[in-house]
Amino acid sequence: MSNHRLVRPIEILLVEDNPGDADLAREALEGSKFNNILNVVDDGEKAMAYLRRDGLYPEVSRPDLILLDLNIPKKDGRQVLAEIKEDDNLKRIPVVILTTSRAEEDVIKSYNLHCNCYITKPIDLNQFLSVVRSIEDFWLSIVVLPPNGAKK
Repeated sequence: MSNHRLVRPIEILLVEDNPGDADLAREALEGSKFNNILNVVDDGEKAMAYLRRDGLYPEVSRPDLILLDLNIPKKDGRQVLAEIKEDDNLKRIPVVILTTSRAEEDVIKSYNLHCNCYITKPIDLNQFLSVVRSIEDFWLSIVVLPPNGAKK
């Protein structure tokens, strides 16, 4: 593990409009072996404002990882993903789609928009917690993330 990870917590942005799912993700990450900060926004417009540090979010830290639901209000997850991956300042942030949709069209479109992985949310509580912990284990212990703020 790099010294970078030992110095500061991993910033995770969860874009999720279901408060129950957001609470479950928070619960799964609270007992983490990694020092992390989970920030939650509940619609696509807030997600983009957060990422661009606009409006209510001028002081927020740039996330190291984004967990994105596709079916969110105001600006859906597909639009948010497209905007993230088209923005030179944001496109290197890994985006994990975490959604209830199993539609092949959503999977294909998400990968065409350059999501980093696509995971269908399980309905079972314990399986949901296990999935979030697996995401954490993979993205925070195995994968080397770009330095926060990297633009090259």
